[in-house]
Amino acid sequence: MTVLPDDGFSLAAEFPDATHEQWQLLVAGVLRKAGKDAPDTAADDVLSTAMEDGLATRPLYTADSARDGADGAGYPGFAPFTRGGRPEGGAVSGWDVRQRHDRPDPLRANEAVLADLENGVTSLWLSVGPAGVPLSALAGVLEGVYLDLAPVVLDAGAEFDAAARELLRLYEERGVAPEAALGNLGADPLGHAARTGRYEDIVGLTAAAAELARLCHATYPGLRALTVDALPYHEAGASAAQELGCSLATGVSLLRELTAAGMSVEAACGQLEFRYAATADQFLTIAKLRAARRVWARVAEACGADPAAGAQRQHAVTSAVMMSRRDPWVNMLRTTVASLAAGVGGADAVTVLPFDHALGLPDAFARRIARNTSTILVEESHVGRVIDPAGGSWYVEQLTDELAQAAWAWFQEIERAGGQEAALRAGLVSTRIGATWENRTKNLAKRREPVTGVSEFPILDQPPVERDPAPAAPSGGLPKVRRDEAFETLRARSDAHLAATGDRPRVFLAALGPAAAHTARASFAANLFQAGGIEPVHDPVSVDAASVAEAFTASGASVACVCSSDTLYAEQAAPVAEALKAAGARRVFLAGRPGEQRETYVRAGVDEFVVAGGDAVAVLTSALDRMGVA
Repeated sequence: MTVLPDDGFSLAAEFPDATHEQWQLLVAGVLRKAGKDAPDTAADDVLSTAMEDGLATRPLYTADSARDGADGAGYPGFAPFTRGGRPEGGAVSGWDVRQRHDRPDPLRANEAVLADLENGVTSLWLSVGPAGVPLSALAGVLEGVYLDLAPVVLDAGAEFDAAARELLRLYEERGVAPEAALGNLGADPLGHAARTGRYEDIVGLTAAAAELARLCHATYPGLRALTVDALPYHEAGASAAQELGCSLATGVSLLRELTAAGMSVEAACGQLEFRYAATADQFLTIAKLRAARRVWARVAEACGADPAAGAQRQHAVTSAVMMSRRDPWVNMLRTTVASLAAGVGGADAVTVLPFDHALGLPDAFARRIARNTSTILVEESHVGRVIDPAGGSWYVEQLTDELAQAAWAWFQEIERAGGQEAALRAGLVSTRIGATWENRTKNLAKRREPVTGVSEFPILDQPPVERDPAPAAPSGGLPKVRRDEAFETLRARSDAHLAATGDRPRVFLAALGPAAAHTARASFAANLFQAGGIEPVHDPVSVDAASVAEAFTASGASVACVCSSDTLYAEQAAPVAEALKAAGARRVFLAGRPGEQRETYVRAGVDEFVVAGGDAVAVLTSALDRMGVA
């Protein structure tokens, strides 16, 4: 909720202004009626939602609550660039729609590149080397591309120098004037080390990156040489503040190297482009991009750079961590929200990963949907026509401020450890990110962070989406995580059982009483077990102690879950559980909290109670184990 400041024209001028304290008193009264103990002055705390990095989303924001962050935001295009790196924002042409290509087949890659450029894409992001387009085929992939119109961004890992030299050769061969060459050569020594764990290469790679930076600064004013890629940290499970802090530390390390090589601070800043992940948490993404510009401007200021040099150029990429392999069509919704947040947050370039990204190489339809996501947002929804759309939202302003402070604290800790390289070598970065992901994994397992189509509302009989395998990504350093990991493991066990036996593992839903009594908990149980690849059998619709054994045997299931209201549980749950055990049920679940009847139900044969907020992964793993599903 956002409370607007007094603009001198109040439609409620005849009424006294309500105060924050009055609001707290009223909310506290409602909470007490709902059975929640809330002190009159702490209603905000009771209704707040905890986030990572020690942040919290509060129920009410006012001008006073975010005044410091808003007042320090400045103006779009001016330091500290919180509101955007350019005064006009995306109002002139929207953002740069940047499509990624990593198909090794040069001919098919060229076809995809040309199709994208003809249908709305404005720049190319090419993976070059073992994880993408062969270096020797770069010229063929770019055949027919107007290199003076389409910026090219390279991602070549340790081979960035060779890839950059080949691209520069193509510019010269095709008559592209040096000032017309646009894009980024993709040098990222620390990012490569984070992905691969190969720290012995950093010195040589950094020297090559500095040489490319000097060349670009002197000869190619539209080219940047280096990328500060924060994706390795995000993809390892980092929080937003950790992602920002690692990017800051990496950027500072590169500034030190470039200035040591003879470049001015302003010139060195001009050679960096920062790459961040955009997630379906739209407000956090918006705040992250705004905070990134703010803290980088502070770094530039501390380095003595001219204020204009602190404008951070940002490339936002929709998160691979949030992409699911099951029901991948839902990824279209996730990437739409993420790209909207990236645009609202002020990213200069946005890459929407295709919905089938987690399954392999995208097909033409997936690439079309990906590029059209940005096109619709820019051309039809006119998101780019508003400069800093989030400006003035007290929630976003305060979240930006708090996130910037948390990122700065993590950046300072990395600097105290000796800088980004030292923190990576010592395991500080991996340990801290690992702890963050462990906590998030618990929320995923308990479905407090639901994954639609995976942990919630899965579809067991949906045909799999098949794609050509993608080239192996660099590995050996920080891990790559996904939100669907634990549930994907469970579903894979179910798939193997289906392939071996012709049937999925089953659970019998022993629903007691009429539909009005059991539907809510039967639906909950069905949803839960399907998330683990276990097929629910709800036939007949209702059973009792006399009929449940026969129905269970006919279902072909080896475990059962009793579902009904608390009232009917008290009357029938115990004899039904006894009958299920007698019929051979290896495990009997009961949907809901048992309350004072727990011991009675356990003595009757109930092995486990499944409830909202419980550890779904543990329950489903145990169930599959009991069923003998390897």
